[in-house]
Amino acid sequence: MIEKMMRSVIEQDRASVVLCDLNHTIVYMNPAAKKNYQKWGGEKLVGKNLLDCHNEHSRKKIEEVVAWFQKSQDHNIIFTFHNEKENKDVYMVALRDEKSELIGYYEKHEYRNAETGSLI
Repeated sequence: MIEKMMRSVIEQDRASVVLCDLNHTIVYMNPAAKKNYQKWGGEKLVGKNLLDCHNEHSRKKIEEVVAWFQKSQDHNIIFTFHNEKENKDVYMVALRDEKSELIGYYEKHEYRNAETGSLI
């Protein structure tokens, strides 16, 4: 049951969620990510190497963060940059198994804009 609930949380998130394994292979994209990255292939990016989607500077940064995650089980989230255009902060987050071993990572987007949606 919990797995279905967790999947629903990710599927309904309006921010892009792209999960990668330690080989930087994209293993999952939520609907928001598929839409957001459509011009680069959208859901066809699943199975591709994330590093191939980035410039040399970004690839190096990703590899440095993953190495930092591997140094300690306490290293689990790090701010990477602020996207001025979309007014959001971007973080990389470690994905760990039940033994706290690093199994992958994802990028977390936190938007700073105030919510404008209405209640029902």
